[in-house]
Amino acid sequence: MAIDKIGSKALTDCSVVAADITPGTITGTQLAGSIANAKLANSTVTINGTSIALGASASVNNVAWQSVVVSDGSTVTTMVAGRGYFVNNTSAAGIVKLPASGTAGDTIAIKDYAGNFATNNLAIQRNGHNIQGVAGDSSIKSNRASLVLVYIDSTKGWLFTNESNVDDLENKTYTSATGGTITNSGNFRIHTFTADGNFVVASVGNSGGSGAKVSYMVIAGGGGGANTNAGGGGAGGFREGKNSPLDSYTASPLAASDTGLTVSAQTYPITVGGGGAGHGAGDCRGPGVRGSSSVFSTITSTGGGGGQGNCGPAGPTGPSFPTTAPGGSGGGGSGGPSPGTVSGAGNTPPVSPPQGNNGGTGFGNPGYSGGGGGGASAVGQNAASNDAGNGGQGVDSSINAVSTGYAGGGGGGARPGNPVGSGTKGGGTGGGDGSTAGTAGSANTGGGGGGGGFTCSGQVEAAGGNGGKGIVIIRYKYQN
Repeated sequence: MAIDKIGSKALTDCSVVAADITPGTITGTQLAGSIANAKLANSTVTINGTSIALGASASVNNVAWQSVVVSDGSTVTTMVAGRGYFVNNTSAAGIVKLPASGTAGDTIAIKDYAGNFATNNLAIQRNGHNIQGVAGDSSIKSNRASLVLVYIDSTKGWLFTNESNVDDLENKTYTSATGGTITNSGNFRIHTFTADGNFVVASVGNSGGSGAKVSYMVIAGGGGGANTNAGGGGAGGFREGKNSPLDSYTASPLAASDTGLTVSAQTYPITVGGGGAGHGAGDCRGPGVRGSSSVFSTITSTGGGGGQGNCGPAGPTGPSFPTTAPGGSGGGGSGGPSPGTVSGAGNTPPVSPPQGNNGGTGFGNPGYSGGGGGGASAVGQNAASNDAGNGGQGVDSSINAVSTGYAGGGGGGARPGNPVGSGTKGGGTGGGDGSTAGTAGSANTGGGGGGGGFTCSGQVEAAGGNGGKGIVIIRYKYQN
């Protein structure tokens, strides 16, 4: 039976249980005083992982702000989740370190106490975690910066969820490598290979620094000129890629558009192609030799085609055409037998953008003049009657910090008294009589050799010029 009324007689402990009291029969106005917190089953609450007793006071924030941290450039403050840090970098650049472990939702706040992070940067060491999904430290470089970091998972690690006056959170890193002849131009490093070697990449930069791409130029050896009023050698294949928009040099019009070559930390063998030999004097009016290929990573440039000699039947069935005339740029055709041989094909094998152009056609009776070898940006000039053809135009590039001409075709050779073909941008000039050989292509330009001349009197056959050796140049940003 429920108790409806309690008299003046004292009650002993536990003599009244809940079942003896009708719900609603005791109201707040009938209670004197209050029930002690300790008498309750749950006497505390937990906020942000901290237990707080009922009746106590607490600040309900994501972080608990700490006393000012003074940085002197050598002390590293390891931060704790759930705390905020005022960092004073007045005396030197500061360093703070994230916790060694992280749980989703862990929160840390940072504030520039003295307003001088731009002068003395604050480095945030990642302590084994990713920051913004990148395995690299971060750096705060703007005055009055403040930010909140929240840990999410092992993939993204600590993410910045609240940023104020923050310009660049990622600590910039840059590519580091050795090999070749190294020079610097502003913030860019240039590796020039004039002979075979190795480009050894120790590390690549992140997206805030240099990135993992490099600019490159790969030029093969130029083709040798033929002898006896014959074709000039074709230029070595020319291939260039500019890492735009990061890189700032003036590239050739043939540079692959807005791209570079992605590298990684490894060793890249470099092959620099030699120039093809010009055909010697008085030897069957023979063809020049094709230049050798140059190679960097996935980029291969083919040697320039040799100039065609004034020997054998006319047309593409002549003995020199099938094997030596095609190449990066094609060799020029010879001036005989009449009507003169056609030229070698350029961009062989084909790549995009094209690595070169066709050579010019030779002219038979009456002039017997050689065509010019193809160049990187233009076909070799066809011979016309008594006039030998000029070599095809090469290109200019400033990848090595100085505007330089590369990959011009060699000029065709002619008979005495007739105009010889001129070489361009590294290409050799054709010879004009039996005592004048074609000149060699310039070293490390990939220029084609000039075709040799011819003297009817005594049937003197002048030699063709050698093709110029190729070159490989690699360029990247190495500092800010």
